[in-house]
Amino acid sequence: MSDDEQAGGAADDAPEKPAGGRSSDADDKKADDKRSGDRKAGDRKAGDKKAGDDKKQAKDGKKQARDDRSRDDEGEDDDEKSAEDEAEDEEDEREKERERAAGRFKAYTRDPLAEDQGEDGPTDLAAAARTRRATRLLFDVGRDLHRFDRSYFNNAHIGDINLRLGARRFGAGMRSGPVPEDELRRLRRAHVEPEGYVRLRTALRARRLLVLGAAPGTGRTSTALSLLDEVTTSAANGTGTGTGTGTGPDAEPPAGSRVLRVDPDGGVRQLAASLDESRGGEGEEARAGVGYLLELSLTRPGALPPDEMDLDELAAALARCEAFAVIVVTVGSAANPLLAGRYGMICPPAPTEELLATRLRERLEEHAAGAGEDDTAPADLLARAERVADREEVKDAVGLKDLRPAEAEVFASLLAGHVLGDVSHDALLDGCRSLAAVQAQEWFAGVDRALTARPAEAERGDRNPGRSGTATLFHPVAFRIALAVLGGASHSAVAAAAHLLTWELSVQSDPDSTPARPLFCDDPEADRALSRAELTEGKVEVDGHEVPARLIWYRGSALPSAVLTELWDRHFPVRAPVVRWLRQLADDPRDQVWMRAAVAAGELCVRDFDHGYTELIRPLAEATTNRRLIFAATTLDQAAGHASHRKAVHRLIGDWSKKGTPSQRWSAAWALGYGNAAATMDDTLDALARIGVRDEGELVTVASHNVVRLLVLPDAAEALARMAEWTHHKREPYQDLGLAATVRLALTTVDELLMDPDSLGDDSDSPWADRGDWPVALALAAIRPELVEPMADLMWTALNTARSKDVAVDALEELLRSAVRKDGTEWTRPGLAELLPALATEEHDRRRLDWLLRRMMSDPEKPLPDADARDLWWLAVAPEERTRQDGPRQDRRRQEWPGPHRPHPDRPHPDRPRQEWPRQDRPRRERTREEERHG
Repeated sequence: MSDDEQAGGAADDAPEKPAGGRSSDADDKKADDKRSGDRKAGDRKAGDKKAGDDKKQAKDGKKQARDDRSRDDEGEDDDEKSAEDEAEDEEDEREKERERAAGRFKAYTRDPLAEDQGEDGPTDLAAAARTRRATRLLFDVGRDLHRFDRSYFNNAHIGDINLRLGARRFGAGMRSGPVPEDELRRLRRAHVEPEGYVRLRTALRARRLLVLGAAPGTGRTSTALSLLDEVTTSAANGTGTGTGTGTGPDAEPPAGSRVLRVDPDGGVRQLAASLDESRGGEGEEARAGVGYLLELSLTRPGALPPDEMDLDELAAALARCEAFAVIVVTVGSAANPLLAGRYGMICPPAPTEELLATRLRERLEEHAAGAGEDDTAPADLLARAERVADREEVKDAVGLKDLRPAEAEVFASLLAGHVLGDVSHDALLDGCRSLAAVQAQEWFAGVDRALTARPAEAERGDRNPGRSGTATLFHPVAFRIALAVLGGASHSAVAAAAHLLTWELSVQSDPDSTPARPLFCDDPEADRALSRAELTEGKVEVDGHEVPARLIWYRGSALPSAVLTELWDRHFPVRAPVVRWLRQLADDPRDQVWMRAAVAAGELCVRDFDHGYTELIRPLAEATTNRRLIFAATTLDQAAGHASHRKAVHRLIGDWSKKGTPSQRWSAAWALGYGNAAATMDDTLDALARIGVRDEGELVTVASHNVVRLLVLPDAAEALARMAEWTHHKREPYQDLGLAATVRLALTTVDELLMDPDSLGDDSDSPWADRGDWPVALALAAIRPELVEPMADLMWTALNTARSKDVAVDALEELLRSAVRKDGTEWTRPGLAELLPALATEEHDRRRLDWLLRRMMSDPEKPLPDADARDLWWLAVAPEERTRQDGPRQDRRRQEWPGPHRPHPDRPHPDRPRQEWPRQDRPRRERTREEERHG
């Protein structure tokens, strides 16, 4: 580096951009720094204006002096006067160029999202990084999204066990008629009563009619049949008003079936009318003591629930016939009036553990009944199966917190087959992974089948048949998709995204009609029940501050990937509206939305990279906003996490870094910062250098930021060595790249960069875990002491380079202020104890530190306490005394280090020109590097 570019010194201004943090102290520090920065910005602007006026006056004075000399020395040689004027003009031009270079370099260290969010406004890079780490846990490699060789199952025959793995088609079975006695007998033996079952039975006996609400697949029909079987059997045995069950697993029912299914097309009124018609006739005796099961579907377009008067009429008819009826409905906005009435009750799901144990015992007893005496006892087999079910790999393969009755039957069959030797370990895991896939198939199978039939008004040519009801039909599936993409976000964010997707699906399905959705029909409880979701109390980040929020998740880690797989592989027409929806989420200002959507988009691209690249990655990588470019880069990185797509992503990023558009190179730089977009660290740094130096450093900002992101990886030493090479390069763009990355090393916090999703957890053993709000330089110094010397050399170079010295000194001040928190507890002091001695080895370095500490002590807005300043000084100049007692150290500090709250009047300012220093004070590192450079 040339001597014109080298100068020792420090800036007079405090840093404009404080370091981020996640703790409350860090947040308070941010707020104070921002207020201080705003005030200092105003002072700086006034100072710049005054400085400009002074320069203008000085220039006018020089011009006047030249004119005076011209008049006084008219006889002087014209060549000599012209040479003097040219020298002064050249000096002015050099000063202007130095100012321009410093201004350009300051822009290189800005936040990459500052252009989208305002130059002085807060950015959400740290929050986005934390969101990405949390979201990647939902799409763990090895789950059903990646391990299936096909995306759907029909059935599987394993040994003598036939597993029904296909999605059930509702409406294809029996619609009306008596329930077979064999089914009721099995139900008496194996049914597991949910919580509140006795209350349901009591209400049915008292009112004769019960409206039972629950989500499909939760065992609501089995519970309804069990209730009807019990009350009808008790009534036939003459114990209908008793409080006991009146029956048991081995109780014999009265002759003739007493439980009937009713065709739902007729509805409540038809059932009430048929009961009244049978009175006084031959069928009256047959109707007495009978139970009726009616399953109503209220999700079809145009379907209306029965009103309270219809239910009263049916209850009266049942009482006259001494019969019972249970109406099963799906929870949701349409069923809310029914469930809120006098006949409505919610059916809780059966407990998972008891349900599984009952199903498993049933399977093993069936095997023992046909086995010989030498076979293992059922109790031993049951204990062995329960141990298999408790294995982590099996739980992870199931991926569901709660098993529904049908899922418990499949899981029990798999466990029984495994302990009996009929199902291998791999087949067991594959069958367990199928449970979430089957659930996803059921959720999406034939959702819009009802829309294929044109309404009667349309067939008659009615031009105004009414507003489309597609939005009501599509909202449940839109909510499930939104939850798969945004799982872990706030409930309000998921609900808002679901409404956006509902609109897109409705327009895609019925483009000639305007989708209509009532404004006050949302039911959060119904959304949770229909999507197997749960709400938890948590926090989300708003402008860098955590606020309480209700977070929503799937009750099962396998469900998000299963939903996306089902959506992308089996329902191709839905891709277009989902792509449009994801593009909208890319513009959402909340990091909990756009970053989660980017990770999910990467998982979708793994299923069909050609389609994902064409419709999502490439359009977003050519956008004009940085957030969309980061979205495209994150999507590519998520795809690169899979071995099947890693090489393709490497080649794509390599092409973008060499011959891509500026937007594509910006996206490539961000993707490289994740550490997966190139084969080796050397290739990654080569690509970042190509991007950063091209077009005279147009993309130095994003390139330098992503170089720093690589420093949290194991091979950080290689990245630091490359940064040192760049700072000594003969071309200025390379120098700027190395210097900008060095300054960012001090300004960027760990939680903005960390890649490992487990390393910041509360129970993590990683050394990074409790250093999320530390500057990267200090965290590396504390964790990896072998990197202290190369980092100190880089920071020394930035502090002694003219165009970077101002921002470098501001960054050093931020490091010093992070030593302790506001409450006096230790913060980054261990990292400073490692870094400062290596940074202050020369007299000139100590002068700068002394001057900077005094400036911090004299700051009228944030004065550094005298004791803290002395502690920092002795951390730098006397590291061998750190292990001694604090008392003597404090005494020596007061004696050896002056302590006024202003710079010492006799001490020279570090910006004093180098030629005025004594010869021996010239920094040793610069002389050594010059010798190494020239051999």
